[in-house]
Amino acid sequence: MPVLVARSVSKRFGSTVALDRFDLSIAAGEVVALMGANGAGKSTIVKILSGVYPGDSGSLELHGKPYAPASPQEAKALGVATMHQSIADSVVPALSVADNLLLDRFNNAATPWFVGPAARLEEARSIAAQVGLDVDLRAPLYTLSLATRQLVTLARALADKPAVLILDEPTASLSSAEAERLFTALDTLRKRGVAMLLVSHRLSDLKRMADRAVIVRDGRLVANLKPPLDFDGAIETMIGRALPKTRERRTVPSTANQGLQVRGLKLFSGTDSPPIDFDAARGEIVAFAGPVGGGKSRLARTLFGIEPVVAGTMTLDGKPWQPRSAAEAIRSGVFLVGEDRWNTSLFPDSVPFASIEGTLSFPFLSRWFKAGWINRSRERRQAESAIKRFSIRCNGPEDRVVNLSGGNQQKVVLARSHAEPARVLLLDEPFQGVDAGARADIADALRASAAGRVTLVFVSAIEEAFEVADRVLRFDRSIIETSIEDLAGA
Repeated sequence: MPVLVARSVSKRFGSTVALDRFDLSIAAGEVVALMGANGAGKSTIVKILSGVYPGDSGSLELHGKPYAPASPQEAKALGVATMHQSIADSVVPALSVADNLLLDRFNNAATPWFVGPAARLEEARSIAAQVGLDVDLRAPLYTLSLATRQLVTLARALADKPAVLILDEPTASLSSAEAERLFTALDTLRKRGVAMLLVSHRLSDLKRMADRAVIVRDGRLVANLKPPLDFDGAIETMIGRALPKTRERRTVPSTANQGLQVRGLKLFSGTDSPPIDFDAARGEIVAFAGPVGGGKSRLARTLFGIEPVVAGTMTLDGKPWQPRSAAEAIRSGVFLVGEDRWNTSLFPDSVPFASIEGTLSFPFLSRWFKAGWINRSRERRQAESAIKRFSIRCNGPEDRVVNLSGGNQQKVVLARSHAEPARVLLLDEPFQGVDAGARADIADALRASAAGRVTLVFVSAIEEAFEVADRVLRFDRSIIETSIEDLAGA
């Protein structure tokens, strides 16, 4: 008998049908992949199953009994735990790792009013061990890497030994080694009979873990795939169109002193930090592919003026380039799209300009609108142009960004970086949490707009580099020049 069943579940938000008579069943020990383009309804399914909000119609069953959680806390108490895509939904950065792992204990009335430090650390250590998390449990969470924070959210989800585990993009911020450590933990849970629903845009995750796949498009279940899984066919079903089999390689003309040159650049102090050398021409898209923690984000932040240069030189269009701040970089036409869009690029919904049009115009207020007066018609025209250019799925420029799917949120961030001509565009994990269809849209937009600027893309997944780059450099604290063909055969 299935552990979790959804029957004809529907959900509307105003005039938008987010979910239309959706069916799902997951058996004990089974890993079901939930696939769909951004905006297809995956997040709605996850939130209904995890108790964030109810469906409008249909029914849920858990262990053969009606299941209607009124909150995520109730869902977890009943045995359905969720690791959400947004880390901010699951942790408190100011608290220690141990306290984050024990948040649900603190929220339980059965927990004694006082638990000593030694006991807290011992219990937290036991929870952390489930995913091989080996860090100082007393350290504030905000001091740790994004990948480590992701592992903390997973460990917290496993703390109460759930019967059903929902994983929403669990490896988005993990290196291949960290992902494999996660999968090993999930293999153990599968043997224990834990049912899992896996949402991931990484085909390597699905190939490694999924027993079968269900595909949702426009809120409807359109396919239920059994082994052997045809992932190319699954993606085409998911996005409703055939994928291009090949991509035309571009030849970028080399022009002296037109582009970015880096010589002997050191990102870290000490002898274990090798010097970095590379060139990137105007009109060229160069991808830096390497593991999480290998220094890619540090390189992007250094080029943007957030991190200091330890040693070495950088030149842009033949002139020395060493910005002292992000503001100076932006004034000079150098833009950065950070790896965590909610921490680096988007505003919380509580602020008045957290709409699409407000998000796009905010960095350029002083240049676009003189004397502090916002020209709403110009702001709207800019937003409408961006929505069309990046194929952003929304009702209009006034839509709140928080209500968009993850892929469409990322498109808004990228559209803002294209609002003015850039000399250098730095993109740190631009495909994080973005499905194949949205990745293709983003890659097409980047390539169509690449003329006249240097575009550097920093990714941990090699296959993502293939989708967009003219040239790929393998990166782990230093540069190894590598062709796309060499990487494909690696």
